[in-house]
Amino acid sequence: MSSSWNSVGLEVLYQVIGWIAFAAWSFSFYPQVVLNYKRKSVVGLNFDFLVLNLTKHSSYLIYNAALFFSPVIQKQYHDKFGDKEMIPVAANDVAFSVHAVTLTAFTLSQVLIYERGNQKVSKVCISITAVVWTAAIVCLTVAWPKSNWLWLIDVFNTIQVLMTAIKYIPQAVMNFSRKSTTGWSIGNILLDLTGGVLNFGQMGVQSIDQHTLVNFYGNIGKTLLSLEVIFFDVIFIIQHYVLYPVKRDENGKAIISERVAPLIRPLDKPEEDSV
Repeated sequence: MSSSWNSVGLEVLYQVIGWIAFAAWSFSFYPQVVLNYKRKSVVGLNFDFLVLNLTKHSSYLIYNAALFFSPVIQKQYHDKFGDKEMIPVAANDVAFSVHAVTLTAFTLSQVLIYERGNQKVSKVCISITAVVWTAAIVCLTVAWPKSNWLWLIDVFNTIQVLMTAIKYIPQAVMNFSRKSTTGWSIGNILLDLTGGVLNFGQMGVQSIDQHTLVNFYGNIGKTLLSLEVIFFDVIFIIQHYVLYPVKRDENGKAIISERVAPLIRPLDKPEEDSV
C-alpha cells in the first residue's frame, strides 16, 4: 500500500505550491507568444531552442502522464522504491506538460507566419532531435517484450533532463553574439525561474512530510529540471539586465542599436549597420 501524508497542513502546502508553480510555468509561455504577435517577427528567438523545447516537453509529458495514470507503472515504481513511497508526480505536473507541449507547438507555428529573416533550424539541432527520437523508439522495442515500462518512462525522463540542459544554450549563444536580448522575452524567464524554485520547494515539502529524500532521486528528472531551469534563467537575467540592457528613449521606447544584419539581410546584399 502506498504511503499517505503524515501532515494535512504539509499536504495542503504541497498542493498549493504545486499549482502556483504550474501557473508560473504555464504563464511563462505567453510573454514570448505576445511579443512575437506584437512585433509580427520572431527575429531574436532561436529556433533551435523551440525545436529542442518541444522534444523536451513531449518527453516530460510521456513520463508524467504514464507514471500518474498507469497502475502498472505505479506498481513497478513501488516494487523498486518501496510500497510506502509516494508517487513523485502530481496532477499539476501532468497539467503543466500538456499545456507546455501545446504552447510550444503554437510558438513554432508563429515561426511559420511571422518575419524570421534568415534564421532557421540548424543541422545540429535536427540531428540531435532525430537521434533522440530514434533512440526512444529503440528503447520502446526493448521494453515492450518484458513490459519494462518504468525503465522506459525513465528513459523519457532522462531525455527531458538532457534536452533541458542543452535547449537554452542556442538562445544564450545567440544573445551573446548579438549583444542583445531583443526578441527574447524576459517575462518568460522571470516566470520560468519562479516555477523552477517552487517546483523544487514542492519536492522539499514532500520530503519533510515523509522524512526521506527518495522523491528527489526517485524522480531525479524533476529535481534536475528545477536546478537546470534556475541555472539558465539566472544567466538570461544577467544577460538582459546587466550585460545587454535595453536602452530607451524619452518616451520609453526601446532603442535598437545592435547589428542585426546577419540575422535578417538577404544573402545577396551587403551587411549594414542598423540604426
